[in-house]
Amino acid sequence: MKKRFLTKSTLLVCYLLVFALMLAACSTGNGSNAEQGKEEGSSDAAKTKIAYWTIDRHDMDYMQQQVDTYNATNQDNIEVEMKVMADNYNQAVEVAFASNQAPDIFRSGDFQNYVNKGYYAQLDTLLSKEFLAKFDGLLVEDIYTKDGHVYTLPNTGQFWRLLYNVDLLEKAGFTEPPKTLDEMVEYAKKITEQGKSEGVYGFASNFKNGSGFTRPAYASGSLGSETSHEGFNFQTGEFDFGMYRDVTEALRQIKVDGSMIPGAESLDIDPLRAQFAQGKIGMYVNHSSEPAVYTSQFPTDIRWASTLVPTKDGEMNGVTWVNAGGYIGISAKSDKQEAAVKFLEYLYDTELRSEYQEKGLGLSVLPYVNEVAGKPELAGIDGFLPTKYDGIYPATPVSITETKLEGKKFSDVFIEYILTGNQELDTVIEDLNTRYGKALASARTEGLTNIQANPSFSAKNLQGSLGE
Repeated sequence: MKKRFLTKSTLLVCYLLVFALMLAACSTGNGSNAEQGKEEGSSDAAKTKIAYWTIDRHDMDYMQQQVDTYNATNQDNIEVEMKVMADNYNQAVEVAFASNQAPDIFRSGDFQNYVNKGYYAQLDTLLSKEFLAKFDGLLVEDIYTKDGHVYTLPNTGQFWRLLYNVDLLEKAGFTEPPKTLDEMVEYAKKITEQGKSEGVYGFASNFKNGSGFTRPAYASGSLGSETSHEGFNFQTGEFDFGMYRDVTEALRQIKVDGSMIPGAESLDIDPLRAQFAQGKIGMYVNHSSEPAVYTSQFPTDIRWASTLVPTKDGEMNGVTWVNAGGYIGISAKSDKQEAAVKFLEYLYDTELRSEYQEKGLGLSVLPYVNEVAGKPELAGIDGFLPTKYDGIYPATPVSITETKLEGKKFSDVFIEYILTGNQELDTVIEDLNTRYGKALASARTEGLTNIQANPSFSAKNLQGSLGE
């Protein structure tokens, strides 16, 4: 008798079917509970009950308190039920909409997919002009808006910095962090010379996956370039990975000098953090989640700080990319959009958002919040606060292009060069430009992206959009 095995696809289908049945049994997002309450004469019969789904676990206690406060104090007889659905969130949303059990208001996910499938309501038709004015200058296309309509709004973001061990820099003779890539190479070399006998190295990156390259490259490359992000030149509408030449050469030189921590090719981010917390790494690049990491996950007594990532010559021609996707949207299928709007406005209340930041739960990209928020209650967060040189870039077609790409992705190719130097960097860049250009042309032909050249684009215009 043959054994039968369930494939991953079969298991996923089973999961989704079970999830759909659970939604049908207990959903509060379709209005049935309110109607049932009226029929049974319950005390909350007049309440409008709305379902709120979120993917965030890190702030769920705080947010549940805010939901409870809203439920107890709002004058519109609205009752919100919050569900934290961090696992398989996008699949859960897909099933919910397919089975007419969608939440009324929900955490944003796959923007393009949600817009194309009609999950999002158009917020510009629901929210007042006065409310939307709070987000002037921030609502970039293909991240929050599409074809002139607003579908979701910004809230918090990841701010990228160079983290460094203050004591190791001082021991190597440096009183301030590096501002140029050449200085970063020099610092790494001297820190290693001073501490190698004790297992100390000047620089590290988690080259086990592509983020080992994109973490430092995105931050340095976008800050140093007036035209490009994610290898995409907004002015020409084509890929040009020459924007990463300088940071790639710097990382390669750190490897050649022996200043890169051994085993970087198989290093993941948490082992890297553990080494940094133990005082074994001089510098690395990551985002604003790190202060919380060194407070709870890897508590440390070392003196560390953060600064803007170095550029080729120390000049800041653009802004450091801030990863700030949409926060929440309202269901296009909800029959309680008016109530959902009132709750959305509550979530963007200045006092709530300021307190959220002050508690160290996330850094806001909203100027009206940063103008009044106090210093967050989190050691090390100061260096990650928004500056003049942080900004939200328009969407690039890199993700959709890579679905048509033949051969290795750019991050893998650059990592291979950094670790081995197996070919000329000019050859690497030329090959990437050719392959990504062909893939982009294919994506455009198939109508998968409508992102075109914007000759007037200048990243300098993004300076000052999030901070001073």
